[in-house]
Amino acid sequence: MAIIIGLVFLALSVWAVLPFAFPLGLGWGGEVLTVLKGGLPLLGLFIGLIAVFIGIADLKDKAEAKKEEEAEKAKAASSESSPRYVPCTLFERSERTQT
Repeated sequence: MAIIIGLVFLALSVWAVLPFAFPLGLGWGGEVLTVLKGGLPLLGLFIGLIAVFIGIADLKDKAEAKKEEEAEKAKAASSESSPRYVPCTLFERSERTQT
C-alpha cells in the first residue's frame, strides 16, 4: 500500500513540476526552481551547523576517552604495587588449618 501511495505522490509531483503546460498540468517548474534557489543556502546552513555539533561532540568524546584511559592506567599501576587480597571460602580456610 505504501508503495502505491509513494508512486501516486511521485507522479503528481512530476506532473506539477513539468515546465510546460501538460494537459491540465500546473506548470510549477519556475516556482519550484525559485524555492530551490532560496532553500539551498538554508540547507547549507543547517548542514554546516550539524557538522559543527558533530565535531564538538567528537572532541568531547575523545577527551573523555583519554581521561578514562589514563584512569585505567593509574588504577592498573596502583594495583600492581599493592598486594592483592584474594578472599577464600570457609571450606578453603578449614583445609588450610588442617594441614
